[in-house]
Amino acid sequence: MQNLTYDVVVVGGGPSGATAADDLAKLGRHVLLLDRQGRIKPCGGAIPPRLIKDFDIPDELLVAKARAARMVSPKDKKVDIPIEGGFVGMVNRDQFDEWLRVRAENHGAVRQRGMFDKLSRDDDGVSRVHFTIRTDDGMEKAASVRGRCIIGADGARSEVARQAVPGAEKTKYVFAYHEIVKTPEDMVQTESDPSRCDVYYRGSLSPDFYGWVFPHGDTMSVGTGSADKGFSLRGAVGRLRDAAGLQHATVLRREGAPLPMKPLPRWDNGRDVVLAGDAAGVVAPASGEGIYYAMLGGRLAADAVHECLVQRNPAVLKQARKRFMKDHGTVFFVLGIMQYFWYSTDKRRESFVKMCEDKDVQKLTFDSYMNKKLERKKPMAHMKIFFKDMAHLMGMAKT
Repeated sequence: MQNLTYDVVVVGGGPSGATAADDLAKLGRHVLLLDRQGRIKPCGGAIPPRLIKDFDIPDELLVAKARAARMVSPKDKKVDIPIEGGFVGMVNRDQFDEWLRVRAENHGAVRQRGMFDKLSRDDDGVSRVHFTIRTDDGMEKAASVRGRCIIGADGARSEVARQAVPGAEKTKYVFAYHEIVKTPEDMVQTESDPSRCDVYYRGSLSPDFYGWVFPHGDTMSVGTGSADKGFSLRGAVGRLRDAAGLQHATVLRREGAPLPMKPLPRWDNGRDVVLAGDAAGVVAPASGEGIYYAMLGGRLAADAVHECLVQRNPAVLKQARKRFMKDHGTVFFVLGIMQYFWYSTDKRRESFVKMCEDKDVQKLTFDSYMNKKLERKKPMAHMKIFFKDMAHLMGMAKT
């Protein structure tokens, strides 16, 4: 194996890495997809119509279709927002991620199970990816392959990023934790709905983020997150289950992981490495949405790597971040400010949920979420929202 040279080695087989490997394989590139597997990231599993369309996701992968969202305030005020003319798809990450990896393999990518260890460089300047393989009898074996280009899609706190990309430590994280519970047979006794995503804004559930109850057909994801290392996420999820009437639901598994809340200042090493997905920091602030942005980041990284190989010009690797920030940088900036302000106290959370009653806010928010771009067709609606927002900021609006 150590003598094999690939056009591209993709480290990490989540949605970002699998998408990058698939796109490159379809372009005829010799691709190795290195993934440790066996790990399921804590995730609400929501995917918008834009993702389903852009990445050709079949309907059978959707375990539920959410047609409404409910915002719940600290004082238990509930605002229901219908998703008019559409739905948000819900996926189970273990099934979804594996389907993406299999698709990449079917298009020609070579799959290799293993744990990434380090990068080195051979005498001819080509990078070498070192990893550990666990054999069927439990033994560990060191292995390596060469790659003309490397895509680091190995998640938050990426080891590829730490070793290869300057400034990789310059991001903030929210630690997310959720419990997958069995959907109760009698939903009447709960506060939940199998066709609705519930979002709880309460300081007792998170001092700086939110809690969620998302439907997944036979199961439900109940979770929260926080950047406060002293805050007990497990205790908060217990309180959330009580609030949602799910205290007696059977827990099938528990998962936790860090989520980056800010894109890294640099995604490439100027030579042959580029980052994608959580490794690049592309989880949306305030909402925590990451699957669409991860897959888009994987696609942009694949495009940049392909052009780098065609032109033999490593400078084009910068295009991955440049293109992403051009289309989504403003959204990330606005969401970051929103999280910083509205999630800071229960009084502000109460005002935030109250503001979500407004039909203009609802429509523009969901139009932007479903289509993944800021809705600019109705400037007067934006003006109305601005003045309503200012009224809440200044305490002039009643809650």
